Amino acid sequence: MESLFTGCERIWTNAHLATLDPSVTEPYGALKEYALGVSQGRISVIAPMASLAGVDLERAEVIDVKGKWITPGWIDCHTHLIFAGNRANEFEQRLLGVPYSEIAKQGGGILSSVRATRAASEEELIEAARPRLEALLREGATSVEIKSGYGLTLADEIKMLRAAHKLVADYPVNASFTLLAAHALPPEFHGQADAYIEHICQDILPLVAEQRLADAVDVFCEGIGFSPAQSERLFQAATALGLAVKGHTEQLSNQHGSALVARYQGWSADHLEYLDEAGVKAMAEAGTVAVLLPGAFYFLRESKLPPIESLRKHGVPMALATDFNPGTSPLASLQLMLNMGCTLFRLTPEEALAGVTKHAAQALGWQRKLGMLRVGMQADLLVWQIEHPAQLAYEFGCQRLVQRVWQGEITHV
Repeated sequence: MESLFTGCERIWTNAHLATLDPSVTEPYGALKEYALGVSQGRISVIAPMASLAGVDLERAEVIDVKGKWITPGWIDCHTHLIFAGNRANEFEQRLLGVPYSEIAKQGGGILSSVRATRAASEEELIEAARPRLEALLREGATSVEIKSGYGLTLADEIKMLRAAHKLVADYPVNASFTLLAAHALPPEFHGQADAYIEHICQDILPLVAEQRLADAVDVFCEGIGFSPAQSERLFQAATALGLAVKGHTEQLSNQHGSALVARYQGWSADHLEYLDEAGVKAMAEAGTVAVLLPGAFYFLRESKLPPIESLRKHGVPMALATDFNPGTSPLASLQLMLNMGCTLFRLTPEEALAGVTKHAAQALGWQRKLGMLRVGMQADLLVWQIEHPAQLAYEFGCQRLVQRVWQGEITHV
């Protein structure tokens, strides 16, 4: 008998779906007692179980999940997975009362990661990053973003991006790549921030674009980073080369970097603790996503919260990400970010789940193919042994993931 499910390669039955689809009016976009069919790596059918009555499913692999919940695959839209060394010694020093300024004078801080990364080979960077990526995949990440930013020379930024491409080629995961050469001022350009930005624009960006090593360009727009004028110079060069823009903005002070990102139709502005309402409005008008990073907030023991109520009021999409990095968020867990997003930033569990699915997809320009359970979307799915989707943000450390599905294929069981 011909049916909606004819031609499906796999069908998940007796499922509760947290679709995150805004066209579904129930919280979480919930559809209970549904079946989901996949064909050629995409979702081809979402229909009530009653539609399967009398249908011959012999040609499909049928997976009866017996009332389990299915969500879209999780997306970590802000990571720094590629680097060498670690800064556990600095973590210990800070806890013993040594100020960051003294640690920096001793050669610590970001430049210690730069030295280690420059000294590492491409293969060493790949091997160091494997356990970080694998930890994310085990929890349900089916997509990640990876930034450069610990090389700060043409050769080393290229090395980092190549390592990122080779790393993800070994795993069932979608990846987006970001050039973050404007992460910090390298020692070779001490006191010459304008000259370093020009070096990025004239030398690094064109080669990265030519070799298609990055999808976007990022900048640390901050008092201790790069000024709005320098950030804008970078955005102008990136836009001319067809690359998207995003920014580390308003983490430590209000430099109005988020509004600048929005002016260039940027994908996302990230951190945002010091974001003002004018910046929120600019992001809302441009469709720029607010990427919240509770791991860094927690690890640095910050106290100023991002303006969650203002972001809600103006309808700015809020994503959550790990910001995995050696200095301020060495935390490879999106589930922990869901919990922190709720406990530290006062998100609802539904907002948190949207933050690692549909809004994270939008933060990477992927909203038309990822982040929701909807016919036509890529079949990246997670099957959970939970009673309610809120449980995903409520508890941490209990492995509730039953199946991880990437492009329609079961990759972790």
